[in-house]
Amino acid sequence: MAKMTNAYDLPARKVIHTVGPKYAVKYHTAAENALSHCYRSCLELLIENGLESIATGCIYTEAKNYPREPAAHVAIRTVRRFLEKQKDKITAIVFCTTSSPDTEIYKRLLPLYFPRDKPEEEIAALKLPADVGDENGETVIDERKIRIKPLPAGAANSKTPIPALADIPLPDSGLTRRRNSFKLDSYLDPAFMSIIKDPDLRRKEQWEKSAQAHKGLNLANLLGFGDLGSPPLSAAEEYSLHSRYLAKANSMNLSDIAEMKIIYRGGVDSEGRAVMVVVGAHFLLRCLDLERFVLYVAKEFEPLIQKPYSIVYFHSAASLQPQPDLGFMKRLQQILGRKHQKNLHD
Repeated sequence: MAKMTNAYDLPARKVIHTVGPKYAVKYHTAAENALSHCYRSCLELLIENGLESIATGCIYTEAKNYPREPAAHVAIRTVRRFLEKQKDKITAIVFCTTSSPDTEIYKRLLPLYFPRDKPEEEIAALKLPADVGDENGETVIDERKIRIKPLPAGAANSKTPIPALADIPLPDSGLTRRRNSFKLDSYLDPAFMSIIKDPDLRRKEQWEKSAQAHKGLNLANLLGFGDLGSPPLSAAEEYSLHSRYLAKANSMNLSDIAEMKIIYRGGVDSEGRAVMVVVGAHFLLRCLDLERFVLYVAKEFEPLIQKPYSIVYFHSAASLQPQPDLGFMKRLQQILGRKHQKNLHD
């Protein structure tokens, strides 16, 4: 939804107002489509009022927890799809940013969606995400599409007239029609007729079951030393989770966590791979703020997970069990994303 007003003393002819969506990992697709609709509504107002150029800021804001890079993908691909249809009516679209990270993101992504030469086109073919939305740039989930099965070829081409309802013989009771009179089964898709539980409701039930199963966990398990048992995240959810943690970590001073020496870089291994050292005993004795520690982990691991690396974990004095419970590591894997799992070596 967007509205246009006069610009008055501002250096523009008109001002278009719209409100970006709030972001939650649970409603990732809905947030993407809502953001895409915001950009598309602004562009449609531009055309309706006979204007040819627009400068737009980042409609998505950090206050609403929207991860920056995924949102930039949505913004750019929505504009790209719109220009494919209305390129003759628009002369310029300007993306305005107010921070260096956003500027770097747009510098990196714009050549992927708007390649200027053959080399950039080849790079775009390799680096563009697999899902770039539908004809409007919105995300489409196949399982939520309405399935309409086409008529059989024989029935569609048949010239035999269908008898009128009054000509169909009925039983004496007059209440039931013959079961096979229209052969409805051949026209109906069982997948369309069956009841499918709402995906959001299904995920909510999974989280509730997980919470009940872990209600009796001790403090160590709550801090992560135990099997979390939460439902696995999709690739998009992991990416969004990692982006949010990393953006928040980069905006904070975490030097106090670094001084605890819970995790630190330990040089390289025999094959030249970077090594990250994790000391379990330091975590139990020194870490009082788990959220800040997780933010520090996301920030410290970011340069490492781009290339193959190793983790060395020291379990001495960390617990009474001779073997470590790696539930905490499983949680960090979700936050660090799939690139971490791909590049982590034994």
